[in-house]
Amino acid sequence: MALPGGIKHVEELPVEGKRVFVRVDFNVPLDKKTKQITDDARITATLPTIQHLIDRGARIVLGSHLGRPEGQAKPEFSLEPVAARLAELLKVDVALADEPVGDGARKVVSDLRDGQIAMLENLRFDPGEEANDETFARTLASYCDIYVNDAFGTAHRAHASTSGMVKFVGEKGAGYVMAKEIDFLSRLLGEVDRPYVAVLGGAKVSDKIEVLDALLERVNGVVIGGAMANTFLEAQGKNLGKSKVERDKLANARNFLRKASEKKVTVHLPTDVIVATSLDDGEGSKPVSVDAIPAESMALDIGPATAEAFKKVISLARTVFWNGPMGVFEKPKFAAGTLAVARALADNKLALTVVGGGDSAAAIAQAGLADKVSHVSTGGGASLEFVQGLDLPGIAALRP
Repeated sequence: MALPGGIKHVEELPVEGKRVFVRVDFNVPLDKKTKQITDDARITATLPTIQHLIDRGARIVLGSHLGRPEGQAKPEFSLEPVAARLAELLKVDVALADEPVGDGARKVVSDLRDGQIAMLENLRFDPGEEANDETFARTLASYCDIYVNDAFGTAHRAHASTSGMVKFVGEKGAGYVMAKEIDFLSRLLGEVDRPYVAVLGGAKVSDKIEVLDALLERVNGVVIGGAMANTFLEAQGKNLGKSKVERDKLANARNFLRKASEKKVTVHLPTDVIVATSLDDGEGSKPVSVDAIPAESMALDIGPATAEAFKKVISLARTVFWNGPMGVFEKPKFAAGTLAVARALADNKLALTVVGGGDSAAAIAQAGLADKVSHVSTGGGASLEFVQGLDLPGIAALRP
């Protein structure tokens, strides 16, 4: 696979007998009580890269973060359960260092033989990781001959393991996960088949206003759902009852709608919503017009008429990027709108359909439709920044 910017694929790197540092994204969810992994998708995603390196006799050093230990060694954020699960999946031993850098880490790395795997302890146990400290970066670089990044979900962070260490390593490239992300997301920045529709949801306009503005330059239509749609509806003068509305962003919403109109980009907002008096009021939930939301109710999902309208827009598109749920999809009573969007993407066999990570990836997996779209991104924040056209530090570091 030829990657843009001259980035090398792991298959092109001379890894045989070499120590290869692989930045993986093993930031998996853990059960608070049992410390068991509740979803190992991020581990299984990287198996092709690791297996490829094993098969070619590389000496593999894995680095990842887990949670937010804030530069301290906190046992609850240890990668121990991750190393155990990886060993189980690959059916090989995975030696876990008891620290990210130091004598213990160096010994585990130097003891590696061809085809063997070592994992450094949580990189964020050291404050040098998030600070992109040069000394920490140089130390990580000293553990390897070749650097491979397979952690797209962290590519928008300029940390020591994603960016800082790379310039101190002779050879560098992208793993299978990273290469696939670059390939599919780059297509959204080039010449696309039209109409190109962006479907954006989630809770806050503030999280998405920059991507909305950037997409105005590229798309033909924008579909807006989730709680962020409430802010746009109130900006149009609707009364949203007790719905979540970012009133400090009403001016941004009006400004966006004005710019979209000037650029002849169609903005599709809900015409009806599912309301309830609380998240637990499943029995009292019902569809109402956005012009008739009761004062004591809140909008928690798009309504059936809106779901049908959004599905039609998606069915006519030839390029679709989706990021963010249409409602509180974790609650079955408020999941119908999000699942309708997931099905609409899956049903559109003529379009390039890209799901931008995070809750959207969870929703399409929940619907059992992940294999029916062109690409499901492994990074929510990273995919949003990529489709804006921003240069991600973790990807920039891989270019020659």
